Amino acid sequence: MERLNGKRSLITGGTTGIGLETAREFLREGARVAITGRNPATLEAARQELGSDVLIIPADASDVAGQKAVAEAVRQAFGQLDVLFVNAGIADLRPVESWDEAAFDRSFAINIKGPFFLIQALLPIFANPASIVLNGSVNAHIGMANTSVYSASKAALLSLARTLSGELISRGIRVNAVSPGPVSTPLYNKLGLPETDLKAMAASLQSRIPAGRFGSPSEVARAIVFLASSESAFAVGSELLIDGGLSLV
Repeated sequence: MERLNGKRSLITGGTTGIGLETAREFLREGARVAITGRNPATLEAARQELGSDVLIIPADASDVAGQKAVAEAVRQAFGQLDVLFVNAGIADLRPVESWDEAAFDRSFAINIKGPFFLIQALLPIFANPASIVLNGSVNAHIGMANTSVYSASKAALLSLARTLSGELISRGIRVNAVSPGPVSTPLYNKLGLPETDLKAMAASLQSRIPAGRFGSPSEVARAIVFLASSESAFAVGSELLIDGGLSLV
């Protein structure tokens, strides 16, 4: 199938995990793809895997001024943009008493402030119609310990799916969100926990998921393809939970 045939797309945080898998799916569906990332090693690995036709844009998701540079790179390469998948994010998990202002600000800068100003910077080049998909989290819906700041930042992002929908639909821009539950990605390896603690956390999470397992990046990526395509033309300001039932318990 080529549900995104010729669609010009941008995926932030497209070098690993859900972002990279979404880039693969978009290419399979016929899209032209640009990705952002800030780690030179993973950017180069993505370039090698995805091929020379993919536009690679080094960018820091938390840098407000840098979002204009991302938009300009997309404009120069594509002219207009049909699909934006806001995926770049950070999961900094710690108890309430361990937070300081700098860490709090970093989480919000990456997860909500940068994405907001990226959307703003891209407004002049969005096509009509266009689709924005935001990567939220099931944590915005459940009271999981040690996720206070992460969950709050994702709840703010999910709010944008509704408020920006009301504001941008007249321009032909739909805004929707996916909210994954636990997914097998490198994200967990970035938490800085010892291997034994990671395994214990994974086992605890899995025991709470009615489906009995973690999700896969491809399961989330296929949902993003749906929201990016014309198949979801009547989906506006919606959220698709892909969590194996975690939010039900």
